[in-house]
Amino acid sequence: MFTGIVEELGRVAAIEHRETGALLTVECSGVLADAVLGASIAVNGACVTVVELGEKHFSADLAPETLKRTNLDVLQPGASVNLERPLRANSRLDGHFVLGHIDGTAEIVSLDSLGDGNWWLRVRVPSELTRYIVSKGSLGVDGMSLTVAEIKGDLVDFTIIPHTYQHTSLRDYHAGSRVNIEVDILAKHLEKLTAARSQ
Repeated sequence: MFTGIVEELGRVAAIEHRETGALLTVECSGVLADAVLGASIAVNGACVTVVELGEKHFSADLAPETLKRTNLDVLQPGASVNLERPLRANSRLDGHFVLGHIDGTAEIVSLDSLGDGNWWLRVRVPSELTRYIVSKGSLGVDGMSLTVAEIKGDLVDFTIIPHTYQHTSLRDYHAGSRVNIEVDILAKHLEKLTAARSQ
């Protein structure tokens, strides 16, 4: 489990596509401080397992399902990725509960400067996910816990503060970029429980 608070901006060193799946290698430093083989690390919000560990990199296997549901399949060497280690039980929860299980990808519609380092981000999410998104609620976007400013149909808007813009992969986004989306798990559980009671 994660929080959506990005710890480090890593860089893709290589991605080796295989007959099924791929092997992703990421250059980084901070998230490796206590990493071991088999550890989980969120890459753009997707929970992956460390299968190779070096002083300044780690590698993870990407299953076909991961490649199908996320934007990891289009990463190129040199691309920036948001990284986060799993939440410790005794840590502060600064973002929201994020599982690292991506529901789908969204398209960046626009990223406009508001001045003083602040930005307005608009994404178009898959229509089947909009029922889990509410104004002032949280949404995982490429591993970032973002607060929804507005939602109109399948368009979801966020205000981005300077710190978030400067310390995440947001700086590399442009209209048409694909980002990973994870909706609030509590909303999905509530929907299922409510549906079961009404049967």
